[in-house]
Amino acid sequence: MDRPPSARAAPEPRLFEHDSGDTRTKILEAAFRRLATEGYAALSVREIAKDAGVNHALINYHFRTKDQLVIEVLDAANQRLLARQATMYGAAGGFADKWAEARRFYEDDLASGFVRVQAELWAASLANRGLRATFLPRLLAWKQVVLDAVRAALATLQAQGVKLPAPFTAEVLVCWITYFWVGMEFADLLDMKDARAQHEAALDAVQWLLRSLDAPKRPRGIQAGVSRPAAPKRAGSRTAVKAAPRRSASTRGKR
Repeated sequence: MDRPPSARAAPEPRLFEHDSGDTRTKILEAAFRRLATEGYAALSVREIAKDAGVNHALINYHFRTKDQLVIEVLDAANQRLLARQATMYGAAGGFADKWAEARRFYEDDLASGFVRVQAELWAASLANRGLRATFLPRLLAWKQVVLDAVRAALATLQAQGVKLPAPFTAEVLVCWITYFWVGMEFADLLDMKDARAQHEAALDAVQWLLRSLDAPKRPRGIQAGVSRPAAPKRAGSRTAVKAAPRRSASTRGKR
C-alpha cells in the first residue's frame, strides 16, 4: 500500500534527467544536490568530490573556484528551464492555459531542488559581490523571457481590440509577476504559515482573469465587475508558477 503523500520521502534533487558518466557532469550533479539540500554556506568541495566519486583536485581543474562551480550548476539548469518557458509561451493556446502550465513548472522546480538552489545563490550574492556580478544576469534572463511573453500577450489583446490603460505597461505587469514569484518562492522555502493558501488564491484569481480574456465574448464583468466566468480548476496542491501572460514566467520559474 502506498504511503500518504505527507509520509513519502522527498525525491532526490536532480540537475540532469539522465546520468552521462562524464566527470564534469558528475561534479555538477553532486554540487546541485548539496546546494539543494544543505545550502551554499555549507558547500564543501571535498564533500562534492566524495559524492561525485572523483578526486577533489578535479573540481579545481574543471571549475577553478567554488563560485564558478555553483554558477555552472545554475547555468546547466537555467538554460533548460528558460528554453522550456520560451517554448511554452510561444506555443498555441490561451493565456489561462499557459498560466496553469507555468504553475505546474513551478511545482516541478520545487520538487527538483532548483528553486532552493536559486534562492541560495540569491542570498549568497548579498555578501559576495563577485558571485552577485555573475548571478544577476542569469536572474535577469528569466525576467526578460517573461517580458517578451507579456509584450506578445499585450500585442495579441490589442489586435483583438483590447487595450489596457496607459499605466499598465508590459514593464509594470512584469514587475508584479516576477517579484510576486520571487516572494512566493522564499515563502514556500521557509514554509511560512498560511502563505501557500494565500498564494494559491492569488494565482487562481489571475487565472480567472486570464480565462475571461480568453473567452470569445468577454463578459461585461471584466469592465463592470458584474458577471464572472466559472472559477478555474486548481493547478496543483502547492500553487504557484513561473510564467507570464499566464504568469511566469515563474519561477523558477525560479529559474
